[in-house]
Amino acid sequence: MEQTRHVLSVIVVNEASVLSRIVGLFSGRGYNIESLTVAPIPDSKYSRITIVTNGSLKVMEQITKQLHKLIPVLKVYEYADLVEKEVAMVKIPLSESLADIQVLAHAYNGKIINVGSDSVMVMVADEPNRVNHFLEAIKRFHPREMVRSGSVALER
Repeated sequence: MEQTRHVLSVIVVNEASVLSRIVGLFSGRGYNIESLTVAPIPDSKYSRITIVTNGSLKVMEQITKQLHKLIPVLKVYEYADLVEKEVAMVKIPLSESLADIQVLAHAYNGKIINVGSDSVMVMVADEPNRVNHFLEAIKRFHPREMVRSGSVALER
């Protein structure tokens, strides 16, 4: 069976243990979560959980059915036409070329966000694939630290 990448949106009641039950559902069945983000939905008692995972269509149907069985889950859907973004931040030694770092960051919808006494911090926000390319390209500047968010997505 072909494993394909899927982005799920799960609307849940914003209460304790919901996230742990959803993660437990995935791990208990041996499904891997590539990325997971959670944010409250403004002016409501709900949160949106965005889950990126890999699996066949059959596996995705099973996951969706299992998620619907969890009490605090209101809605589960897979995006058909989505806008997906991810954020990465990288700390680079100040001994590297600021101009070159700035140009590279700008090419990936990013910028320098902090300059300290011995390092510079860069942030990019782009499509996950492009964030991968940025993180590969930035390695030539000898990064000290790198952090990356999970995907966030909304249907068009």
